[in-house]
Amino acid sequence: MLIVPAIDLRGGRCVRLVHGDPTRETRYDGDPVERARAFVAAGARRIHVVDLDGAFGTGENLTAFRAICTGVGVPIQTGGGVRTFEDARARFDAGASFVVLGTLLAEEPHVARAIVDVYGDRIYAGIDALGSEVKIRGWRSDAAMPRDEFVREMHAWGIPRVVYTEIARDGAGTGYDIAALAHVASLTPMAVTASGGAKTLDDLRGLIAGTPANVDHAIVGRALYEGTIDLADAIAETAQRTTARAAS
Repeated sequence: MLIVPAIDLRGGRCVRLVHGDPTRETRYDGDPVERARAFVAAGARRIHVVDLDGAFGTGENLTAFRAICTGVGVPIQTGGGVRTFEDARARFDAGASFVVLGTLLAEEPHVARAIVDVYGDRIYAGIDALGSEVKIRGWRSDAAMPRDEFVREMHAWGIPRVVYTEIARDGAGTGYDIAALAHVASLTPMAVTASGGAKTLDDLRGLIAGTPANVDHAIVGRALYEGTIDLADAIAETAQRTTARAAS
């Protein structure tokens, strides 16, 4: 299990939202680049960066994102507000290793397919759901396609990974939705990144114990900022438990 720390950017700063609600924001002190470097110093081998202004259609954080990419030595995956081919290219040009598509997959699949054709395995599918309903445009609109059909369609496209967020858990510190993640992972052979809800090491332990092996990455955000999960401890313990799971 790879632990992937999250940096959510709004106005060039690190923030966290509860359930994706822009009115329920906590802003954290410190420069995003320094935050990313601290994550790497604690052992992170990848960082997840979301442009919330892009997701909400209120601006962009490309300058801050570029600074993160050039300021750390690990792969950066990014999503939020990638609505055109040019948006995807700009993230890659800024230094992204992987780009997560969400709204574009539902609203303009022909554009999304063109991006996949060019960038291949560097494109992930971001599926954010309330139960079986997929949400787009910063979680303010419904996608026409239900969750399970959406997941299967992304597999048919050849996308290698789903970044799956259960919106009801995101930023709330109530733990991952293990049942939903296990179900999504059972639909296809795609790798699955779990996102939304981690507060303690017990949440990560439960994720490993309760999901199949293709749930192999876990995004952690608020818990790292508020100190309820120590990143170095989480990386060490999940590595041990993942090895044990593979051997069993």
